[in-house]
Amino acid sequence: MDDKLPLISVIMAVQNEERFIGQTLNHIYEQDYPKDKLEVIVIDGYSNDKTVEIAESFKDKLPDLKILQNPIRLAGSSRNMGFKEARAEYCVVIDGHVYIENKNLLRDMVAIFHTSGVDVLSRPQPLTPPDNSYFQNAVAYARESLIGHGTDSTIYNMEYEGEVDPSSSGSMYSKTVFEEVGYVDERFDAAEDYEFNYRISQKGYNSYISPKLAVFYYPRETLGGLFRQMIRYGLGRFRFVRKHSSQIISGNLIPPLFYTLLLLTAILAIFVKDFWILPAALLALYLGGIILGSIVTSFKRGLKYLPLFPTIYVTIHFGLAWGFISGIFRAKPGK
Repeated sequence: MDDKLPLISVIMAVQNEERFIGQTLNHIYEQDYPKDKLEVIVIDGYSNDKTVEIAESFKDKLPDLKILQNPIRLAGSSRNMGFKEARAEYCVVIDGHVYIENKNLLRDMVAIFHTSGVDVLSRPQPLTPPDNSYFQNAVAYARESLIGHGTDSTIYNMEYEGEVDPSSSGSMYSKTVFEEVGYVDERFDAAEDYEFNYRISQKGYNSYISPKLAVFYYPRETLGGLFRQMIRYGLGRFRFVRKHSSQIISGNLIPPLFYTLLLLTAILAIFVKDFWILPAALLALYLGGIILGSIVTSFKRGLKYLPLFPTIYVTIHFGLAWGFISGIFRAKPGK
């Protein structure tokens, strides 16, 4: 039966991933899939650590391993290099900083492509690999919750199997998709995957998601790291909304609109008598929602995480708002 399995191309865009790329490549090597049907393309953004050296060490285990250098150094352009280089019928995006629990991931991917009849597969990307720290678990649970992420995404859903919109979690593609939709927009240095999948959705493609396809991602290890990540995501959301104006009324605008309103009312309160009641009420309402959300999430995930949740939620929201608003001021007309 193995001789009937198709060639698969794994696209891995990396930069300075020496801590994790060895583990990720080893998880790919351990896949129950014929190595002569597996092409692995690592696109490195000129790492200044041992990322490339570690990747090179896997060439004996993964005979069809290619390592490319990307002078642009952004994930979107790296993925495009990988997609264009790929020889396989199917491409799967696997980042260098993940945990792959299912050793049949690639076989399951092929089987679901065939049985579902779709050209795009979505996968859950939970933030709970087994070696998370206490803080990382708190970040994971906060980001997977209602007020940490939202309800319209399937990216953290480990229970549902069936057809979905590919926008939030598409990551495995038939090469026919690129022929009709094109490639990743390289102007995005965050949310490039969401924007690409949104265009796929707009072309009428359906996607299929299954817990069998899950790949675990690692949450940030520090509050500062989480804040910087959220700023990038916020900037990506601004660029997405700017490009796709039909999405202007969406959850993307909630954090920047709230913080902008809070700032403006606080400034007005300096000059208008008794106006301070409005920003105070907004802040009280927001903090009350944060505390309530923290309590609800801690009852679901563990009371020991309750002390961390409020700060993590504020960091997520403020980072997204900061990134989105900074995108407005950094935007150049026509770009």
